[in-house]
Amino acid sequence: MRFAILTGIVAISGLSQGMLLPLLAMLLDESGVSSTVNGAHAAALYIGVLAISPFLEHPLGKYGYKPMIIMGGFIVICSLILFPLFSSFFLWLVIRFFIGMGDHMLHFATQTWITDFSPPAERGRRLSLYGLAFGLGFTAGPLLASLASINEALPFYLAALLSFIGWIAVFCLPNEKPKAFERSSSAAGRWIGAWKYAWPALLLPLAYGFLEAAIHSVFPLYALHKRMSAEQITLILPFFSFGGIIFQLPLGALSDRFGRRVAITGALLAGISCFLTALVVDTSTVGLATCLFAAGMFTGSLFSLGIAYMTDLLPKTLLPAGNLLSGMLYSLGSIIGPPLAGSAVDVTADAFFLAVSAVLLIPAVCLARRREREKAA
Repeated sequence: MRFAILTGIVAISGLSQGMLLPLLAMLLDESGVSSTVNGAHAAALYIGVLAISPFLEHPLGKYGYKPMIIMGGFIVICSLILFPLFSSFFLWLVIRFFIGMGDHMLHFATQTWITDFSPPAERGRRLSLYGLAFGLGFTAGPLLASLASINEALPFYLAALLSFIGWIAVFCLPNEKPKAFERSSSAAGRWIGAWKYAWPALLLPLAYGFLEAAIHSVFPLYALHKRMSAEQITLILPFFSFGGIIFQLPLGALSDRFGRRVAITGALLAGISCFLTALVVDTSTVGLATCLFAAGMFTGSLFSLGIAYMTDLLPKTLLPAGNLLSGMLYSLGSIIGPPLAGSAVDVTADAFFLAVSAVLLIPAVCLARRREREKAA
């Protein structure tokens, strides 16, 4: 029941985020906000994640997982209710910032709790289910956003209601605390220790944040440079998410059986091959959809696999620090992905897939070098 409730909460969180991104973008556009400012407004969520991260590890150790999930869920519910009550650009910016803080509290606590109680032989599958739950919710989010055509406030209130149901379910769980860290160590020291033990795994959330943001934000610009129509873009783009959803659990199971490093390295190399193949198919709708679907199959699980691999490498005393770093690096990748990939498209449209492939190649090379050192040892 514990795992079911936690994955259910994550699915509802994904639904809320998937609803907010297109709905707020649409509402801001209707009010005359430029595309550039609109995109910068969306970054407030990730800034909220980075702002709250340094202050979460100590209260998690002191009060446990359940209170932090309850507090994060409360912030999200209140924020969702406040959105339709105001139509101010700056108030929405502040509310979005608080959504990022609340969501990160919720994800940090649920993610750390799952990594804490999952046995190593099942860790890949469980975290893949965790990622699958979020992905399904995120994919269904735009459908919830479409209800704004009936009433502009309806999607916000429905998301708040679903979040409230999941929030209530948390009260049924017994509270647990992570293994106590050494009181003599500072937060910075624990972060450095987590990075020292698990830096190859921690590169994966960074790469996935970059990849996800670049695909959803900059691929449409690539397609427009290739003189593709809006209809073609809206048809092709969801295939990346579909591939990640379908192959999330099988890839997690493969990592349990053959080892995390082998599965992740193979997935990275396969994903790179898919993106490079997209250069060959050029403007073919079927070809690009197929390439993005295949790329999603292999790279759509990078975040959850990265968390599972990080958990394999870290002592339990550093799990909270490692999970915090994962969330921060994912947010950092999400922030830098669109401007860097967009700059590549400004040089030449084909540079988009080259830039994405280069970002994926970095952790692949690091994993290979780690294997060589382990063999030498």
